[in-house]
Amino acid sequence: MKKSIFISILSLLFFVNCTSSTEKKEIPKKKKDTYVQDHYTKKEVTITMRDGKKLFTSIYSPKDTSKKYPIIMQRTPYSCRPYGENKFKTKITPNKIMMKEGYIVVYQDVRGRWMSEGIYDNMRAYNPNKKINESDEVSDTYDTIDWLVKNVKNNNGKVGTWGISYPGHYATVSVVDAHPALKAASPQACIADFFFDDFRHNGAFLLSYFRAISLFGTYKDTPTDTAWYSFPKMNTQDQYQFFLDAGPLKNLNKYFRNESVDYKSTVHNDHVNDYFWKEISEHPNYDENWQSKNIVQHLNHVKPTVATMFVGGFFDAEDLYGPLASYKMVEKHQPNNYNTLVFGPWDHGGWARNKVKNTVGNYYFGDSISLFYQKEIETKFFHHFLKENGDKNSGLPEAYVFDTGKKEWKQYDVWPPKNSETKTFFLGDNQQLSTSKKTVKSVKFMSDIKHPVPYSEDIKTVFTPRKYMTDDQRFAARRPDVLVFETDVLTDDITFIGDITAKLKVATTGTAADWIVKVIDVHPSDTKENNKSMQQHLKMSNYHLMVRSEVMRGRFRNSFSKPEPFVPNKKTNVNITLQDVFHTFKKGHKIQIQVQSTWFPLIDLNPQTYVDNIFKADEKDFKTQMHTVFTDSSIEFKVLKE
Repeated sequence: MKKSIFISILSLLFFVNCTSSTEKKEIPKKKKDTYVQDHYTKKEVTITMRDGKKLFTSIYSPKDTSKKYPIIMQRTPYSCRPYGENKFKTKITPNKIMMKEGYIVVYQDVRGRWMSEGIYDNMRAYNPNKKINESDEVSDTYDTIDWLVKNVKNNNGKVGTWGISYPGHYATVSVVDAHPALKAASPQACIADFFFDDFRHNGAFLLSYFRAISLFGTYKDTPTDTAWYSFPKMNTQDQYQFFLDAGPLKNLNKYFRNESVDYKSTVHNDHVNDYFWKEISEHPNYDENWQSKNIVQHLNHVKPTVATMFVGGFFDAEDLYGPLASYKMVEKHQPNNYNTLVFGPWDHGGWARNKVKNTVGNYYFGDSISLFYQKEIETKFFHHFLKENGDKNSGLPEAYVFDTGKKEWKQYDVWPPKNSETKTFFLGDNQQLSTSKKTVKSVKFMSDIKHPVPYSEDIKTVFTPRKYMTDDQRFAARRPDVLVFETDVLTDDITFIGDITAKLKVATTGTAADWIVKVIDVHPSDTKENNKSMQQHLKMSNYHLMVRSEVMRGRFRNSFSKPEPFVPNKKTNVNITLQDVFHTFKKGHKIQIQVQSTWFPLIDLNPQTYVDNIFKADEKDFKTQMHTVFTDSSIEFKVLKE
């Protein structure tokens, strides 16, 4: 009997072992993608700029040399790794379709980053009056293109540029004083002005980007193929509490101090702090430092020989301002240029991903949206201008935009469409959002400096926040320090298109305040929509989708360069421009507006008493105040007329 049991156990162990072994064999190993290595050769060079600095450049050329190819280039501060001519990226070009079509693909480390010489400067200012041996990013781009078309074999003399986020900025730079060989540029989620993109929104500091600052501000003056910066350690998963405990912004200085480094630079000659943090904290207003770096102001002289396609996501938390402002500037000053806009239901860079299911945070917009863009828009744009005759008949519209309410693409020959009209909604009493202004009343709320309104109900730390752009806003609507104004249930669809203007009439017991406005699509309670990938505690029933939001640091209500305090208890106008939307509020939904004064820690805490520089405010400056919103406040939308 014992022997029989023993044999049975052995048999069972053998079976389990064999099954386990078989299962391991059946799990396929992810095959390394060698397409680039198989079809391209790689060469690494340094290209000398007019001031003598050498910029590291990687060049991927098709192995098939029987024909000539256009050059497509990305200049980046994020490294053109991997380094070494025998080491290859697994994906080159903006998308895989273009990679297989065949282009000469160039990546370059911009001045002062990674393997390139020189000193880096964030959003280095363009100098239109350079002397013959002086350089900026515009001349670096020109000199690079000039070298490439003269020295890279089998190129057809046409060059395109592209990039997302910071590389998108360098794509914008390429069209200013453009080289004659540059025929197409696609700045995507392009940074345009650091007072309105990324680290600042209308003067408010995006505290949530705190950890990213060292990425751009750690000094180096020699080429390197390894990271020379490090990120602050928070040692917590609760960023709300971390920043609340940290107190005033000046208490964060310690995270950027490195006494062991001697910062000896003609540009950045301090010995204490990360120079980007120093730049941010020493320049709280829109002064010459930030104004000089604004690339949008130079887009009034884009040559008609360069076709531009600005790309962005309606739910991009980082660079929503940039592509919209840049497109509009070119359109305003160069109406005869080939200048187009593409905006879809994406977060930052979402259009470059290969996922079939298109979600932003908890919200689902459809399938294959990014793949459609890559195949039917991006690839066609570059193919036409770099491989075909490059006339204006590209087959693409002026504006390819996605209705984030109806969840469908639309094409227009002008943006915003001409068939629209302005509608005004008033923030009435009893939480009503209506088209008629009634007796002016006041709605008050306490802005408690110790209990600011969170921007998300998630308990976590993030490097740069993105998900919140489509977050369910019920958690905020149920707070006493968030004012809610809402329409009745809609009896017809209504489509908002273009930018939004909030015209607030407010007062405060203090001398400083921030004002945040959110536009929200309230879904029906009996909705049949379903999204299985959303967070488990949420339901689509009554989902409060944030369609657009923005903050205005109140001191800048009249001028971003000349801040001024509020007069306590005095009714004051605060106007806020919210970036473009294309969203249909469907029949059965409701339109909601939320107004609040804290949004933590997405933005830093306003002391609510006026100080010259919030980055130097003391604990004693922070005071709880009573705020008032008057019911003659209004929200202006452009509504599409079908």
